[in-house]
Amino acid sequence: MRVVPLNIHPKGLVFYMKSVNGMKVTFPSRSSNESFARSVVASFVAQLDPAVDELVDIRTAVSEAVTNCIVHAYPDNIGEVTIVARIYPTGRVVIKVRDKGIGIENIEQAMEPLFTTGGEERYGLGFSVMDSFTDKLKVTSKKGKGTVVTLEKYITMRQRQAKQF
Repeated sequence: MRVVPLNIHPKGLVFYMKSVNGMKVTFPSRSSNESFARSVVASFVAQLDPAVDELVDIRTAVSEAVTNCIVHAYPDNIGEVTIVARIYPTGRVVIKVRDKGIGIENIEQAMEPLFTTGGEERYGLGFSVMDSFTDKLKVTSKKGKGTVVTLEKYITMRQRQAKQF
């Protein structure tokens, strides 16, 4: 299991929490795999018994992140997309969508609503949608090396679930 920082105390102490479950899937950057990706992640998160709107939010954010890989990371060829998802005892879900494509030259500009490098058929709303459907969005990228989009969502823990973890 992976150990990640949970909280930082005002005095600088860091508390760590282990994930209770994780998954990893890698697939070709074909548009036909976008629905597969969101379904796999939704199925994994379903073990937390999320509300319908929470599950829809995750499916939508994952769909946008994977679509960005398909359209922008590999504009002229098929590459690999990897999704790693982890669940923590607090109901926190962390999903990383990674590609090894062309990378993003200017992340700040790319995250602005309506900015796109995908041509007239693209609207430039992908990052805005991801941000609005998650509790935290982080994007890291290196030109020529690829991009990692980290989506974080807190699932409401129901009493039955809290006992499970």
